[in-house]
Amino acid sequence: MTFAHRLRPRLVEERASVSPLELFFDLVFVFALTRVTDLMADDPTSVNLLRGALVMAVLWWSWVGYAWLCNLVRADEGIVRVVMFGAMGAMFVTALTIPEAFDDLSGGLDGPVIFALGYFVVRLLHLVMFWVVSREDPQLRGQVLRFAPSMVTGTVFLLVASQLTGTAQTVMWILALAGDYLGTLVGGTDWRLRSVSHFAERHGLIIIVALGESIVSIGIGVASLPISWPIIVASLLGLAVSGLLWWSYFDVTSLAVEHAFEEATGARQIKIARNCYSFIHLPMVIGIVMLSLGLKKILSYVGDGNHHRLVDPLYGWPLIALFGGAALYLLALVAFKAYATRSVTVPRVVTAVVLIALLPVVWHIPALATLGVLTAVLLAMIGYEMVRYDRPRDEIRHGHP
Repeated sequence: MTFAHRLRPRLVEERASVSPLELFFDLVFVFALTRVTDLMADDPTSVNLLRGALVMAVLWWSWVGYAWLCNLVRADEGIVRVVMFGAMGAMFVTALTIPEAFDDLSGGLDGPVIFALGYFVVRLLHLVMFWVVSREDPQLRGQVLRFAPSMVTGTVFLLVASQLTGTAQTVMWILALAGDYLGTLVGGTDWRLRSVSHFAERHGLIIIVALGESIVSIGIGVASLPISWPIIVASLLGLAVSGLLWWSYFDVTSLAVEHAFEEATGARQIKIARNCYSFIHLPMVIGIVMLSLGLKKILSYVGDGNHHRLVDPLYGWPLIALFGGAALYLLALVAFKAYATRSVTVPRVVTAVVLIALLPVVWHIPALATLGVLTAVLLAMIGYEMVRYDRPRDEIRHGHP
């Protein structure tokens, strides 16, 4: 076997599973999520929450490109393996610079510029690999050519943003993301999917990664504090919230969408992949990261008796992130299922509205009680769905009425 043959990309099989290298690739994304949470937690203002969401959108688009690429060619074979490690390195450097993505710290290299360049390298490697893969597929080659300007636009605006501050800088970030996301939306549906199950599994695993980060936030919030009953109760409630969010995605919703995904053909299938997975999973992940911020703050409230009392309320942007993040996640789940199956899960819309409506109420109660309220609302939603949709749930999960 020649060296050139060893480097040749290998196509993904129709019923392929996510490869170990893709999971390894996601470890860098886990680290990036923790950096975003830290960016917001250090000074939880509206500006920093917006910045956290913008950084998440950039990181997400870096990750999405490789989800599409590795659905076409195997991540752990040939030249693709080398490209994946190169992209990991660039994304890791990008994640390291997240605290400086907007404001450069004194000394060292220019943080905002390094962030933009890291993003450019991640996207460039992805684009080059797609160009190589499409050499015998004129339709895919044309799609890649239509997609390329969005990458250039996004990077240019981020580089411009690195030289600005304040509102002008934020506007450039928004324009960068608009170039990426809108460019993809209007760029056509001539992409290729070789394995629906692989694509769905890939995005399900990234939700687990994000939920895992929420659990990590609970532990980090009390890592240096002595164990106590309030910490134990708050930790278990936080774990319950993460578990209920997991349940709301994996129990039925992800399966229902995957079934519709498998049944779709042609442009409809590509649109489900793009809209349900590439686009709508972003607000899910942002919602979880916002929730993680709230959980981290609550644990520090209930565990650190030197700076907070147990009766102190969680208020301001951390509280909005906690309840708003959960509401955003639920609404994104509704949109995820509605686009693929044309069915709106009304209880989740109602629950999201209830969570927002409860903000003025929980603004003045102890932080631990606030977490208890959030847990109770999510538990009530899951319990109601289990009873109300018992028959269709059983049919979706087990394939019989």
